[in-house]
Amino acid sequence: MDNKWRELYDAAKQVLKPRDVSKIIEAGRVSAEVQSASGKIYVGICVDTACTLGICAERNAIFNMITNGEDAIKRVVAIDRDSKTVPPCGACREFMAQLMPEEYRKIEIMMDYENKRIATLGDLTPEWWI
Repeated sequence: MDNKWRELYDAAKQVLKPRDVSKIIEAGRVSAEVQSASGKIYVGICVDTACTLGICAERNAIFNMITNGEDAIKRVVAIDRDSKTVPPCGACREFMAQLMPEEYRKIEIMMDYENKRIATLGDLTPEWWI
């Protein structure tokens, strides 16, 4: 595991700040970092609402990347409030696959930072529906 994973993990810990935004919105229980193909790092946090209008940390980070003019992902790390790595949910996996339909299988996902276990999105999504 190279030092870039540590940089991504550390960046995730810096923005991991669970808090109540309002009586019905929570934010920051999960944070994520995406390394773009250019090597830049983009961060995002989850925003949970009383309905389905929230957003996962991974997609928030990817939207940050897209906002900054990039559209290719190399690596993804997401951590929970205990700083444990968590895999992307199905919606996040689907979004990444749609973002990079020809190359999504190569995206690296940190599955377990402590045990240095990395998978590709292709491992997690072997038979995409499109």
